[in-house]
This record gives sequence, C-alpha cells and structure tokens, in this order.
Amino acid sequence: MRELAFLNLEEIYLFNRGELYKAYTKFGAHIIEDNGVLGTYFAVWVPDAKAVSVVGDFNDWQTKQDWMLEIGDTGVWTLFIPQKLTGLYKFAIRTKNDEVFLKSDPFAFYSELRPLTASKLYALEGYHWRDQHWISRRKESHPQNKPLLIYEVHAGSWRRKRNGGFYHWRDFTDELIRYVLEMGYTHIEFMPLMEHPYDGSWGYQITGYYSCSSRFGTPHDFMRFVDCCHQAGIGVILDWVPGHFCKDGHGLGKFNGSSVYEKDEHGKWGTYTFNFSKPEVWSFLIANAVFWFDKFHIDGLRIDGVSSMLYLDFEKPDKGWERNSQGGRENLEAIAFMQRLNEVVFHNFPGVLMAAEESTAWPLVSYPTYVNGLGYNFKWNMGWMNDTLRYMQQEFACRKDYHNLLNFSLTYAFSENFVLPLSHDEVVHGKKSLLNKMPGDYGQKFAGLRNLISYQMGHPGKKLMFMGGELAQFIEWRYDAELDWLLLGYEMHKKFQEYIKHFNKLYQREKAFWENDQEWSGFEWIDADNRNQSILIFCRRGKDPKNFLIIIINFQPVAYGNFRLGVPRRGIYQELFNSDREIFGGSNCLNSAPMVTERIQWHGRTFSLRIKVPPLATIILKPQYNYKLRRGGVACLPTKTISNWRILPKSVKQKALP
Repeated sequence: MRELAFLNLEEIYLFNRGELYKAYTKFGAHIIEDNGVLGTYFAVWVPDAKAVSVVGDFNDWQTKQDWMLEIGDTGVWTLFIPQKLTGLYKFAIRTKNDEVFLKSDPFAFYSELRPLTASKLYALEGYHWRDQHWISRRKESHPQNKPLLIYEVHAGSWRRKRNGGFYHWRDFTDELIRYVLEMGYTHIEFMPLMEHPYDGSWGYQITGYYSCSSRFGTPHDFMRFVDCCHQAGIGVILDWVPGHFCKDGHGLGKFNGSSVYEKDEHGKWGTYTFNFSKPEVWSFLIANAVFWFDKFHIDGLRIDGVSSMLYLDFEKPDKGWERNSQGGRENLEAIAFMQRLNEVVFHNFPGVLMAAEESTAWPLVSYPTYVNGLGYNFKWNMGWMNDTLRYMQQEFACRKDYHNLLNFSLTYAFSENFVLPLSHDEVVHGKKSLLNKMPGDYGQKFAGLRNLISYQMGHPGKKLMFMGGELAQFIEWRYDAELDWLLLGYEMHKKFQEYIKHFNKLYQREKAFWENDQEWSGFEWIDADNRNQSILIFCRRGKDPKNFLIIIINFQPVAYGNFRLGVPRRGIYQELFNSDREIFGGSNCLNSAPMVTERIQWHGRTFSLRIKVPPLATIILKPQYNYKLRRGGVACLPTKTISNWRILPKSVKQKALP
C-alpha cells in the first residue's frame, strides 16, 4: 500500500511538467488507508472546470453530492470517501457555462462491457507473479540479436465460443499458448486490448487507456495469461495508440466541454489527435506505456500510426495545417514526446521491444535519442511489405518486369532495425487474403504463398504473421467471426500450416537467419538480378563465418533439372529445406543426395553446384563440415548419418573433387 497515497504537491508539479511517469498510482480510483481509515481516493485532471464530483452506484449517481476539491490552480481535483467502495462510477464535470458532462475515469483499470460506459472500481494488487526468471533474463537480452517470430492476434476473432461469444482469458491460456508453442512462434502481439466502445475499430479507437478490455475477463485474468506465456517461454506485445483517440462522449474528448487532451481532428479516422504541446498529455501517455510494462509485465509495445504523429500535414488538405516554429511540417512536440517515451521505457524496462509502425522515409526511427533518433528499437518495414505483396500479385508472365520490387528492399534493409510484417491491414478492405493474392491455379496459389513466407523468413529483419495466414485462408479477415479453422480439415491447408510450423522451428534453430540481422555481414547476394527466370539467390550468415545458408527462390512455375549455382566456398552441401516437399503440398522435387562443388566459375564465384530447382519453390542449402578434403581432391567423410543420407566409411574413396 506504500505507493497508494494522496497526491502531494511535488507529484502534481511533476504531472503538470509531463514527468509523472507512474501517474496511475495517484490518479484514478484507489482503495487507501488514511490515518487508520480505509477509504476510496479519487483524482482526476480537469483544467478550467467550474466543479467536479464523483457519481456512481454508491450515491445513486447524484451529481451534487460527492464534490471534489481542486488543488490550487493545477486542474487536479481529488476526493477521499471514508468507505471502501465497489461498483461503477464516473466523474460529473460542470463547465463554466454550467453544462454537466458524465465522463469515464481516464485512469480507470476496468470498465463496463460495451455498450455500457461506466468505470469499475478495481484493485490491481493481489496477483502473485511467477515469471521472475523470464523477467530476469529479459533484462539482459538484446532482442536485435535474437530470433523474433511474432504471431499477431485479434483477441475478438482468433476463436469464438459456440454461441458466438468472446473467448475468456482462461480459454486463451489453455488454447492460444499451446497453439503458439506448437507453431514455433516466439511472441504474441495483440491488437489493442485497451477499452474501446466499437468492435469495428479493432481496438484502435480507445476510450480507456488504462482499462484492460472487459470483453475477455478481468485485469487479473490477463495478468495470469501473460504470466503463463512467460513461463512457457512466449513474449507478449501490445498494440498501443498514442496518436489519436475516439470521440465518444464518455471518453477523453472535450473532457471539460472544450479541448483538454486533443489538439484537432484526424479527418481520415474520425478521431481526435493528442495535443503533445501539453505536458499533462505526456504524463498521461508515458505513464500509460509504463503501466502496461509495470502492472502486466508485457514485453513490448507496437506503436500505431507513428507517421501520423511525425507530420503536421498527415492526411490533411494543403491549407488544413500550420507549420511548426521552424517553418517545417514536422510535429516537433510529438517527436520530443516519442523520444522521451522511449528513454523512460528503456530506462525502466531494459530488454523490451518498442516497435514503430512508421510508413515513410523518416530517418533514425530505431536509433537512440542521443544521436537524435526517435529511440525505438524496431521499425515495421512497410516498404518491404508493400513491394513484396505487389510483386507476388503479378501474373507469372509479367514478373520479370517487376523484379526490382523484390531486391529494392536490400538497398535500405540495414538502415533501421526492421520487423517484416504480413499484418492484418493487408487482408482487409478488399485487399484479398494472402492466398488469394497469389496468381495461378489452386496448387500454384499455395506454392506462391509458400514462396512469400520463404522470402519473408530469409530476408533480413524480424518476422510478423497475422493470425489466419498460417491457415492459408481464402477469404479476408473478419473482426466479428473466428478464423476459418475448418480449413484444417482440407489437405492443402493442413499441409500449409505444417509448412509454417516447420519453417518457424527451422528459423529458430539456424542462427544464420537472425544472428546478424541488422548488418551487411549477415547477408550476401549471389544473384539479385535474374529477372528472366524470376529467381533470387542469396546467403544468410551467422557470426561464425562458416555458418551460412544459401537460399534459392524460384518465383516462376518452371522447373530446372540442371541449375548451376555459384557458392561461397568449396565443399559438400546438403539441402536443409525444400518448400516443394510433399508434406508441404509440393511435388517432392528434392535434392536428396549430398552435393559436391565443382571448380566451375559461376555467379562470380570460383566454385559452383548443379542442383534441381522445383517450380514456385524455395531451396535452402547448408555447407557440411564433418568431412576432410585430402590433397589431390579426394573427399573422406566420417561414418555418420547426416539428415536422411548416409556417408560412406573413410576407407571408401569418394569421387575426386575438382
């Protein structure tokens, strides 16, 4: 109970300066003890109000009964009721024009289920966490150098109960954690779980920033879910929306009858934008980010709509915005806010993720603030996503004319710490599902989708897949119905899910995929320009120079039985992965035997291999080092089984190598 006490003048001073980073321990509604009296303490920021009172179940919603007291001219109003209250409440705000508005508590920890709008008195204390080992390891981790496979989830539509109702956090604990482990993902990223009135906003139009949505259970239920994720080795990331909020009358909008939290309207989204020139807005939002890490032990935030915060003219007509103090279009206050946000988060929670959904060429998004970066440690690579999906939708005969869409992303791949998203935004609003974006017949669509995933997995950057992508859904995502799980009763969909599972686990095992993800030493082109055959060939490298993978992706429905491939070094190579395996839905055109290099220059390299390349398929080769090359070119290998092929004993001479 130590941090639960009355607001003091120093804390109000910090709040008004934008520096009260645990404002949630002082604002809102709390059960505290004052001089031996147990009661309920309320605090709210309402500048320029004539009067504020607390209304609720406890006083029959009487607006003229439990008046709050403003502390000086700070705009902070408080009240202590010497009674441990339960139930619902709101703030009744009387404006200077004698209008009265009933507002939900901006700092409420829990709310009524929509369409009802009152705040609920709820104590977050009392949950016993068991994830100490996970948190301790996280503090020492560097996520840029770790495997990161994110499964993006909309909690309202991953699964539904038989009667169409929402899953409870208990259901997610039983089913989602098991599924994510089975599929080989490292993290779950939830679309916003903060309270929101309209299901169709997918959670991105928020009224209760501190309120864990009542759709799925209590805040303690969500704590238990996160705790169980950590004990299972799974991280939890939340979407977070500091750029705008919804206009509903019970929310933050026009909080005292005029603009308090908002600056202006966001025309495209029908929302209000936050006013980052107000320090109190900084306190509210930065404390909110800290809140989710502190109270719910989450492992990261994906910050939505960063571009909308960076630019004053974002989605506005030519004359619908004012230039900044330096005459530019940059939102200087929002930039400073984001820099402070990231400094505070990383200072208090080392090892977590702060990922910016930023779609422009703004520089240094994932660089530290001391070099004038925004301070995030990851940025969504929207350019890669848009270019790659545009290419994948081209008919096979046209692909050679769009080849640059595939290789252009490597011109900037190491300018930021990127996440490669195949997100919810790409499978809605008539954009088609991932499977239906692919050209060709039934089998070619699946093969093309396997190639898309292969390119995402092989390309530098961390990975994100929106739920349902692993099922190869034919229809777009629907927020009001569960995924098409019935598809797993059909052979090709089940095999595609197996493909995702297999590749995810391969990715985690092979350090070359992720160990050097953020620099050129982890990537090497072998052939970036084969537009006529629509083939890409490249290497991914780990920190050990001997640890590398060769990735060949054929984007055409044409097979090559004698394809020559230049390789970085002499030796024997094994086919580590082939997307054309029958268990994945392919034709089983494999390179099953070990492949020995020849001294034939190809792709600018001294040594090369001859391999089979299936149509619309990805092959991954790995060098084998458990052999010796004798002078004179005779290969001797140990009596050991490598994968599915057996090496002859040392006493048997192998074919001489060139």
